[in-house]
Amino acid sequence: MGAWYWIGVSVGLGAAAGVLLGGVVARLLLAALLVASVAGAAIGYAVDVWQPGGFGNVVGGIVGGFLAALATVQIVRGALRRGGTTGGTAVIVSGAALGFAALAFVPVLGYLTAVGLPGVAARLRRRAPERYAGLRTLAK
Repeated sequence: MGAWYWIGVSVGLGAAAGVLLGGVVARLLLAALLVASVAGAAIGYAVDVWQPGGFGNVVGGIVGGFLAALATVQIVRGALRRGGTTGGTAVIVSGAALGFAALAFVPVLGYLTAVGLPGVAARLRRRAPERYAGLRTLAK
């Protein structure tokens, strides 16, 4: 595998860290973006020390972490605003982060994860109602 593969792994693992950290610090957007970017840089540096890729690994980890945290904060805030529980949302976000970390090792999917998450978040934000009506709709 070439350097492009390991840069993709850095991007994907940075995105997985961004999903996890964006879900943990969802209430503070700037803190989530900063922490996810730093974690992505650390992951990119660790991959660079281990395999070839150069500075692209570090930049890829930063970009992946930033974009994934941005998307995750939007999704988690929407889930909590619509009545989701904090614990249940945390479990789902943690499981998604593990899944994205596994997908990072499939060629090209690390890149697609980081690019696709903000698109999914924007689409969900446009389509979602403000709050789940539940049984209140039957009371009318």
